[in-house]
Amino acid sequence: MHLHILGICGTFMGGLALIARAAGHRVTGCDAGVYPPMSTQLKEQGIDLIEGFGPEQLSLKPDLFVIGNVVSRGNPLMEAILDVGLPYTSGPQWLGEFILQGQHVLAVAGTHGKTTTSSMLAWILQYAGKKPNFLIGGVAPGLEVSARFDATQPLFVIEADEYDTAFFDKRSKFVHYRPRTAILNNLEYDHADIFPDLAAIETQFHHLLRTVPRTGLVITPSQDDALSRVIARGCWAEHTAINTTAGWHTRTRDAMSFDVLNGSLTLGTVAWSHTGAHNQHNALAAIVAAQHVGVSAATSIEALCAFSGVKRRMEVRGTVRNITVYDDFAHHPTAIATTLAGLRAQIGTQRILAVLEPRSNTMKLGTMAARLPAALVDADLVFCYGQREGKQALGWDPSEVLGSLGSRMQSHQAIETLVQAIQRAAQPGDHIVVMSNGGFAGVHDRLLEALAASSA
Repeated sequence: MHLHILGICGTFMGGLALIARAAGHRVTGCDAGVYPPMSTQLKEQGIDLIEGFGPEQLSLKPDLFVIGNVVSRGNPLMEAILDVGLPYTSGPQWLGEFILQGQHVLAVAGTHGKTTTSSMLAWILQYAGKKPNFLIGGVAPGLEVSARFDATQPLFVIEADEYDTAFFDKRSKFVHYRPRTAILNNLEYDHADIFPDLAAIETQFHHLLRTVPRTGLVITPSQDDALSRVIARGCWAEHTAINTTAGWHTRTRDAMSFDVLNGSLTLGTVAWSHTGAHNQHNALAAIVAAQHVGVSAATSIEALCAFSGVKRRMEVRGTVRNITVYDDFAHHPTAIATTLAGLRAQIGTQRILAVLEPRSNTMKLGTMAARLPAALVDADLVFCYGQREGKQALGWDPSEVLGSLGSRMQSHQAIETLVQAIQRAAQPGDHIVVMSNGGFAGVHDRLLEALAASSA
């Protein structure tokens, strides 16, 4: 089958393209701005990419057009497909129908930690010799790629996103995956551009539970009110609530190690380079999910001790003059707070400089803006970047919203002045955490260059 993928350079659609290619299909694709690293990864796999969405691409005559959710009505190629009446489907639906049928799907859903937990779970299964298939919204160095598929292998780990499927299918992506093992990591209000309130997201999670067979397993935290309401609406599979002393839980040893327990029984200790209670929670969920497919807790713990993390999750981008620059995919006040709290526990009284680009739709709209000052409490200095015009323009004024931070906060509208301000403020021993779910105009490298230049 020849598939032509619209929006192929997105993380999900690019991963889907790699899976389709591995499954033996011919794959081509297009996007507005064919950009690395995904474009490079796809070309290395022999996938032809086209810049833009021109209607002349109908001449490729694929068997099926696969539509990413970046595509909307008015897109010239999509309009041509509709005019002629050619066959099309969404990425999640194609994946569910052509790849996931017959696989034991292990899905990781939740507002936070999906990529990290999916990567941990895939890493554990790989370490245990299970050779899992996976589609994850990030790259863990130990896994090397974001997507992999071998039809002879029965396990498939997938990051299960609650965002809508396509312009013609407003259900959450994850309802197409039909997991047998489902981690629901947490649930908060997010995606204000498509969900009116938390109750609407809870309904989508309820729909996901309706697809888990009674022989399956659903894993949730014990203290999450939203997920408790979802479970109360109906759960037909076995349900395991973690983070309860009567069952699976963790016990912190220090900033970078913790014990794993089931009731009063200590199963082992994870000692690694990651910080924060959120990562302990992610690890525990992955351990329980792996046990469901035959991997012992002891093996999972051993694997996690060797887990090297995920790119853009507190990834160290460089150190200059004893100033460390991190890249973190923070997109929500809770993620910001847990990231900074984890770093604070690790570094003690050393200074944290938080550099924030509120870039997600929820953050730009200001739905979560009132929670930002409290989320940034562990930062010694805060630098907020927000454009006044264009696609990334903020719908709120950082000087007003973050005004309670006083002299600790600066707001900038130009990357150049932002970098200069951070360069002037940074001191040896500082930790600069850059938080954005986008490229942030390459600010990480600019900062490192500026810091190096000031030392010279």
